[in-house]
Amino acid sequence: MPFYDEKSLDVMIDADQIAARVAELGAEITDAYRDRGELVLVGVLKGSFVFLADLARAVDLPVDIDFLGVSSYGDAEESSGVVRLTRDLSRPIEGKHVILVEDIVDTGLTMQYLLDMFATRKPASIEVASLLHKPARSKVDVPIHYLGFTIEDAFVVGYGLDMGGKLRNLPFIGVNRAEGRPW
Repeated sequence: MPFYDEKSLDVMIDADQIAARVAELGAEITDAYRDRGELVLVGVLKGSFVFLADLARAVDLPVDIDFLGVSSYGDAEESSGVVRLTRDLSRPIEGKHVILVEDIVDTGLTMQYLLDMFATRKPASIEVASLLHKPARSKVDVPIHYLGFTIEDAFVVGYGLDMGGKLRNLPFIGVNRAEGRPW
């Protein structure tokens, strides 16, 4: 018996679809960075950790992996619009090729904040990989160079995305079937 209520959760993107798309993104990154120099994948915590782990294994190049913690949601379902750095990188990125790995880009405010901040650290290049994009909620346009899926405006969980810290460990992207919450 699953740990979540199957009657209240619909699968939006199943585990096989995610695995196939992550493999494609890994191949794209491998081709793009084959002869460009040192590549650093920076996971935006906490939501990106599952996507980052699978993506890193799908990239057929030596990569450095680091993490950055930001908060703009807390336990809410909508971004507050205020980005707070909760954990900085452990090593400098100057002169390195950086891919920021995010679970979802919706308003774009967090990613824009990170792109602006990282630009001051003088990387050789900086690009964005995001598992999901929710364009209906965009407040600023940010370039997503490696995109898994574009989704409708729905609150989603699973594969690293959470609801109040829970459901990150679902192997798929799910959406609450009913309008009422909490789950």
